[in-house]
Amino acid sequence: MDSCKLRADFLRVLLSRRRPIKGELVVLKAEPVKEPNYQRPLSSREEMESCPRENIEDFYQRLEEENLTLITEEGEQGKLPVLILSLRPKEGEQKTKRPAIVFLHSSYYAKEWVRPLLEAYASRGYVAVAIDSRYHGERANSGTAYIDGLISGWKNGDTMPFLYDVVDGFPLFSVWDLMKLGDYLSQREDIDPERIGITGESLGGMEAWLAAVIDTRYSVVVPIIGVQCFRWALENDMWQGRVDGIMPLFLEAAKDMGKTEIEKEVVEKVWDRIAPGLTSEFDSPMSIPAIATRPLLILNGAEDIRCPLAGLSVTLSRATEAYKKAGYPEYFKFIAEEGIKHHMTSSMVKAASDWFDQFL
Repeated sequence: MDSCKLRADFLRVLLSRRRPIKGELVVLKAEPVKEPNYQRPLSSREEMESCPRENIEDFYQRLEEENLTLITEEGEQGKLPVLILSLRPKEGEQKTKRPAIVFLHSSYYAKEWVRPLLEAYASRGYVAVAIDSRYHGERANSGTAYIDGLISGWKNGDTMPFLYDVVDGFPLFSVWDLMKLGDYLSQREDIDPERIGITGESLGGMEAWLAAVIDTRYSVVVPIIGVQCFRWALENDMWQGRVDGIMPLFLEAAKDMGKTEIEKEVVEKVWDRIAPGLTSEFDSPMSIPAIATRPLLILNGAEDIRCPLAGLSVTLSRATEAYKKAGYPEYFKFIAEEGIKHHMTSSMVKAASDWFDQFL
């Protein structure tokens, strides 16, 4: 496997539908979001609130919050909202470059949703960063913006919503936005550019996986309930779980294709349209090994039908071999939590925390 070629091919696909801004990255100050735009009923934050944190008496007095907007390309969806939390040094303490971690929310939520994680990591000395995926949070103009964007991507083919730019779409991460975010974080005076981690849940887990594939500045990687093999799911009739999360998109595609129901052909056509290569050269068996030799922890639920465990055998085998061949077998770990479906648990949150503390 040629990781450099894979990255070059991936970048070529990303640039094929981009409207990049010429010149230096534009960074604007923004205001805190008082009422985040969530596109589905809220669930519990109990798991995130279980994240290990330091007991600091004056924590909220020293906590610094930054709200920014990065201009990653032309157009409204090229405005990337960023939330950063960090702990101000005590009086007399010398400022040093610190590790940073990017946290990516699940589909239909927003960057403010992961604030318990941001605060926990900030208390332990990290610079904690979150963004709104495209058509989420501040980038959503309605309660159906995410689904509307996906359907637009399918019908018009001018964006790649699923994982690549989330410009229009679904549970993928904004790979393009995360590359531009990497540019910004790497030049900050308070961040060590060699120590930038990335993690996310569900949609955010997929985004973390793919961003780490193309951008080696993400030096420690922890995708949570996000890694699956899309081709295996198609070939083994196990695509329904992933499709259920964005059902209106596939119903619209089936209608456009003259089908009375959603079937394999519809699913494959949608993936190829909104995320080219996701079922082939950029699928997990090819792309996950490209993250070697950076520390990679994959956390899934053993009963998760959106990320079928049986479909990951080739991916895990190839990743294990890649890390072993590179001489760092201990840098790769996979945990499938027994009895857990598509749900981020407290034990996953703790495992991710331990992994970052060990390697970042």
